[in-house]
Amino acid sequence: MMSARAHISAVATAVPAHVLDQTEVVERSREIFAPDVPGFERFTDAYRNAAIETRHSCVPIDWYAQEHPFSERNDLYIAHAIDLLSRVSQELFDQAGITAADVDAIVVASTTGVATPSLDALLLERLTFRRDVQRLPVFGLGCAGGVSGLARAAQMAMSQPDACVLYLVVELCGLTFRVNDTSKSNIIATALFGDGAAGALLGCKQPGPAVMGWGEHTWEDSLDVMGWEVGDDGLGVLFSRDIPHLVRTRLRDPAYAFLERHGLGPQDIARHACHPGGAKVLDALEEVYGLPAGDLVFARDILRRYGNMSAATAMFVLAETMGEGVPGNWLMSAMGPGFTASFALLEAS
Repeated sequence: MMSARAHISAVATAVPAHVLDQTEVVERSREIFAPDVPGFERFTDAYRNAAIETRHSCVPIDWYAQEHPFSERNDLYIAHAIDLLSRVSQELFDQAGITAADVDAIVVASTTGVATPSLDALLLERLTFRRDVQRLPVFGLGCAGGVSGLARAAQMAMSQPDACVLYLVVELCGLTFRVNDTSKSNIIATALFGDGAAGALLGCKQPGPAVMGWGEHTWEDSLDVMGWEVGDDGLGVLFSRDIPHLVRTRLRDPAYAFLERHGLGPQDIARHACHPGGAKVLDALEEVYGLPAGDLVFARDILRRYGNMSAATAMFVLAETMGEGVPGNWLMSAMGPGFTASFALLEAS
């Protein structure tokens, strides 16, 4: 029986070097799509309404104007993912005053590329982890992976109270862009998604916010809401334009039921660390959780500076929340393929 709570002692983030300014992205997208997409100008509102100023990319903006096979994309994914995860890991070790050899287990969440051996195995060749370190790769959860992956890491820490668990998440969303795909999903993706990585250290004997519980809810007949279309040229994004409506109309019941299972209501949550899927999604989340318009300040700021980095984004918001250090109950939430909502309840003292 697991009884000790896992605590998050450190959180770190990292982004690749190339900065994409939203105004430049609009112009490049116009050059790519306008010749083949009649009425492309109506899509430009999506760039303006995204509430995003900059994003980061592991490749320069000129890369997106060319065709690239899946093999090239995936090679870039593996190389840059390991670089970013190494940076995040070292930052966490420096914060905690430990080395890679002190880590007993690694959990890595990512859905924007394929790696076998998995990213955690590849990371062992970059940093000096022990050879008996436990590894858990998590794939396919999309944007929800940031929260569900943290929950899996907490579960591992609770099952071994003396262990130090390293949780990592990396998403290189830009590499999935396909220059010849004129679908609405692919075009809208150019207005939203960015690249980034994050991580945390967890343990039952460490200081920091405690992970009090976690949960998920997957709706019936919702497999087409979000996911990948796998083609010869890579992973093509699929997502419904109705996601803000689905959040507004269907998230309340499972979210409130999750809180009720822990003896809480929305009024008991001191801070929300929500995945900022987009500006309209954040508007819907504020309605669902009974918050004033614009109240999700950290989520909106992360969206503005980094865009939607899929699973990594919720961890960026958590890093800001931990930096503020307000005591009380914190609720993490995110939605991903399935269609699934993921929750984690944290308690900060």
